[in-house]
Amino acid sequence: MSVQERKQRERADRERLIVATARELAEQQGWDAVTTRRLAERIEYSQPVLYSHFRGKREIIGAAALEGAAEMAAALRAATSAADGPRTRVTALARTYLDFAERNPAVYDAMFELDGGLAFAHADTPEPLKDAFAALLESLGEVAGDGVHPALFTEVFWAALHGLATLTRAGRLPREDTERRVELLVDRLAML
Repeated sequence: MSVQERKQRERADRERLIVATARELAEQQGWDAVTTRRLAERIEYSQPVLYSHFRGKREIIGAAALEGAAEMAAALRAATSAADGPRTRVTALARTYLDFAERNPAVYDAMFELDGGLAFAHADTPEPLKDAFAALLESLGEVAGDGVHPALFTEVFWAALHGLATLTRAGRLPREDTERRVELLVDRLAML
């Protein structure tokens, strides 16, 4: 391995450590607790080293969002690939999405609530975000219905899931009714 390859590997390792530490801190204490000073202390690097990788907290949030999008896409695909038939796939997708949001609140916030400097629904949207949407579209597109654009249906279904996730987490919807909400969503919106 050349010196340059080793330096590139070490740089990538430091970036992964910074993002992993930021995610851990955010999951424990919220994103307000994530500062470059705290990250530098936790990973035992100076703040200038952090700034050599990320221009600031916004870029760290964006990196966490990209990781989260890849993880969510993988979870959705795993759940839907094990399901048999459109109704079972869509139900598995909804449950998995809501479970991901509940188990990873800080990452979910990085993905959908905070400014990570990422473009959504544009030509320059980063690939992990496009792939997460594609993971939704793969199951939802098949149930969009006649005359309904699959991507538009997926956006509406996703918006409903996002609303359920955020309202439940905020305590505005009781958790014990989550399964009933999923069934209503699948029955009425997907009409399955």
